[in-house]
Amino acid sequence: MRNPGDYIPALAGNDYIDSNLYGKFNVKRGLRNADGTGVLVGLTRIGDVHGYIIDEGEKVPVDGKLYYRGIDVEDIVKAAAGEGRFGFEETVYLLIFGALPTREQLDNFNALMGANRGLPSNFAEDSIMKAPSRDIMNKLGRSVLTLYSYDDDPENNSPENVLRQCIELIARFPTIVAYSYMAKKHYYDHESLIIHQPASSCQSAETILSLIRPDQQFTRLEAEILDLALILHAEHGGGNNSTFAVHLVSSADTDTYAALTTGINSLKGFKHGGANIKVMGMMEDIKRNVRHWDSEDEVAAYLEKILRGEAYDRSGLIYGQGHAVYTKSDPRAILIRDKAALLAAEKKRTDEFALYLLVEKLIPGLFKKVKGSGKDICSNVDFYSGFVYSMMGIPHELFTPIFAVSRVAGWCAHRLEEIVSGGRIIRPAYKCVQPRLDYVPLDKRRN
Repeated sequence: MRNPGDYIPALAGNDYIDSNLYGKFNVKRGLRNADGTGVLVGLTRIGDVHGYIIDEGEKVPVDGKLYYRGIDVEDIVKAAAGEGRFGFEETVYLLIFGALPTREQLDNFNALMGANRGLPSNFAEDSIMKAPSRDIMNKLGRSVLTLYSYDDDPENNSPENVLRQCIELIARFPTIVAYSYMAKKHYYDHESLIIHQPASSCQSAETILSLIRPDQQFTRLEAEILDLALILHAEHGGGNNSTFAVHLVSSADTDTYAALTTGINSLKGFKHGGANIKVMGMMEDIKRNVRHWDSEDEVAAYLEKILRGEAYDRSGLIYGQGHAVYTKSDPRAILIRDKAALLAAEKKRTDEFALYLLVEKLIPGLFKKVKGSGKDICSNVDFYSGFVYSMMGIPHELFTPIFAVSRVAGWCAHRLEEIVSGGRIIRPAYKCVQPRLDYVPLDKRRN
């Protein structure tokens, strides 16, 4: 048998498509229009990402806004902070039920979430500990699929049953992620295995921090910032890759566990949920190669090298900068940046935070200088989220799983919306550009 690698040249040749053909057939690559805007493929009442306006056919940059069920996410964050409470559970309620809860409804919902934090009997031992994974997203996806077997009514796609499944899964995600991480540390990193029971009185941010730390200790500020990150990542419109993936497979009438695992698989990608890991790698590279972090000239010179593809990963990309929708600003980045300043002071890492601010300041001008583009560039939420997690001692392998703990709320809301209002299987078209060929009998074929 030949080495599979021997087939790579033929595979690359057979799968190559001339890029000019996309223009010839007016193909919207990546479901994007020529001006970079997304192709309109659906309607939603759940989330709205506002980053520009179209004026007489021209795309005009504006300050970014993010709305959950028509409510500005900044107002949700400010209200929770002003009342000294966590806001993620309120956000989940809003996304799922379409309205803000009363105090009594929120208290009852918090109790319901707390009651579902635990996993089914023996699930942790049999599914997580006996089959650990180096990759926590991989383990999260496998765990969600396995939970299908613990559900007495897994294929019932009525809104009532799907709602029940969604609440259980949203509540369990922090526990699954934490246990998967502790199993990875034990079986692959050869550290002591420490497993805590989730407290029903803890909310999602508190649950994550208490379950991944051997002593279960964390500061109020740490929990508040993690709660903020969960709020900001919970939903981002129906067109982001993972949410669209959930819409796509839900339209095929699959079960909830399969649909949400599809979202996990999408979010795992470095171009989606793994982007903040790329940011952290880039910033570590800058810190190693720039001697004076407070020098605009030194930092700018090295950023130019990155943009020219001469440094870091040679991609020519500055990770955490720019967004598909936001132009002048990403509201999530602003909110988490403001909290990051407080945490940097608490953790005595203000010099690193200042470097992040300097990179953010320099990039728009350098991008125009090096790339020759007039496109507006702003920091996105990934630019600061990884730094925030690192200040809390959260390891890189948990960055994307924590994103999933948050985004599952949006996935569930969109799955319910697809079930109630979708009605048709999503089935876009592909143009086949392969020429017609004659079948050649086996004994007449030549290499």
